[in-house]
Amino acid sequence: MGTSRFEIADYLDDKEMIAEYLNTVLEEGNHSDIINAIGHIAKAIGMTKIAEETGLSRPSLYKALSAEAKPQFGTIMKVLKAIGGQLQIRSTAGSEISQH
Repeated sequence: MGTSRFEIADYLDDKEMIAEYLNTVLEEGNHSDIINAIGHIAKAIGMTKIAEETGLSRPSLYKALSAEAKPQFGTIMKVLKAIGGQLQIRSTAGSEISQH
């Protein structure tokens, strides 16, 4: 009996799980981790559905959300909206901005 490859998209089956996963990656990951996570979420929801909602083609989505991609910010925002997400900014402990 062989082992099957772990696919995170198989476990992203509700909005709470998706939000928790993406928030964890946003807190702990780098830019490529974040793009990769958004790609996993898009696959879990369905690339065809995401393509329809963003107006991008499926091949363009796969390319934009691939491991080494550097998609435009507008593309990321379209995909986030299509997967039901949004960006929020909150201050972090110990970070102060001084005004001059």
